[in-house]
Amino acid sequence: MTTNELKQLGKPTTYVYDDPSPSVLEHVPSPFADRANNPNSVVGSLHIEAPEFTCLCPITGQPDFATIVIDYVPNKLCVESKSLKLYLGRFRQFREFHEACVNRIANDLVNLLDPESLTVEGRFTPRGGIPLWPKADYRRPKKT
Repeated sequence: MTTNELKQLGKPTTYVYDDPSPSVLEHVPSPFADRANNPNSVVGSLHIEAPEFTCLCPITGQPDFATIVIDYVPNKLCVESKSLKLYLGRFRQFREFHEACVNRIANDLVNLLDPESLTVEGRFTPRGGIPLWPKADYRRPKKT
């Protein structure tokens, strides 16, 4: 996908808060993969923090709040940030456990980006005095 094909960036926004479908996610070419602009094959990584993540407890319906931290080494693609913001916002009224949210986000990003590696951590605010910070790690399988 080229930047001309982006559906979210620079367009009117439709907000959905109860369907974390990855269909809203978009990608752009990774500047680290562009050999013309990266002749030394510098390996780059991206660190993203989304401090306004919310979802609902699937049992009580109570809101949960977190900072979602995404660290990844791109292969050929990077996630487009507005589409990521819209995707994460789709969890706002969605009922799912913390671990499942983090796992879903990681899998959706791996499917979109095919990165070299990716880590997603949910830094959830404490409930009952217990902070819960689930983490999902992905490493591209080595070719044999």
